Amino acid sequence: MALSKQDVVDAALGILDEYGLADLTMRRLADNLQVQASALYWHVANKQTLLAELVRAILADLPHPNGPWRPGLAQWSEQLRERLLGHRDSAELVSSMRAIALAATDVEDAPAALLRREGMGPEQARLAAQTLVHLILGHVYEEQQHAQLAPLAIAHARPDPQTPQAAPSSPDRDSLPDHESAPDHDFSAGISLLLAGIDASLREP
Repeated sequence: MALSKQDVVDAALGILDEYGLADLTMRRLADNLQVQASALYWHVANKQTLLAELVRAILADLPHPNGPWRPGLAQWSEQLRERLLGHRDSAELVSSMRAIALAATDVEDAPAALLRREGMGPEQARLAAQTLVHLILGHVYEEQQHAQLAPLAIAHARPDPQTPQAAPSSPDRDSLPDHESAPDHDFSAGISLLLAGIDASLREP
């Protein structure tokens, strides 16, 4: 059966999810599809084009925010975060493609349009929506990095059984956090703070 562009994108997305962005190479992709690497270039001009196609696939059919602007943007933010968390290294991938203007440069257009309908000026709406997207991408990037690096940190912290260990000291009560940080809570709280600032800006005369 002839290789299609969708076959290439689907296989690349599978490699991304299993091995991560650093290990997504054209050679690995060709081996996965059991074709020569040169066959891939009938469908994607280069690796950057392939990565841009992956971003489009990840963000395809992302719902636009609707309804009252504040709950609408909160829900849209959660939807974008959930979409990104569904694919390994996606926040890094989307950010890199935005940086070189190959893909996802318009992801903030829908929230900006919603803010303009609320009376915010075009440039202010663009900046507010862009800041919202930056918050989402940054938060997801840290979540994904933590998920990948936490096992390494645990292994590094595990004591050598042959090395004598000092008796554990009692922690200073004042140094203990009030609660263990939860990514879901922190994300929602951060979005709420940003939307509160946008709301205050909308109320300015």
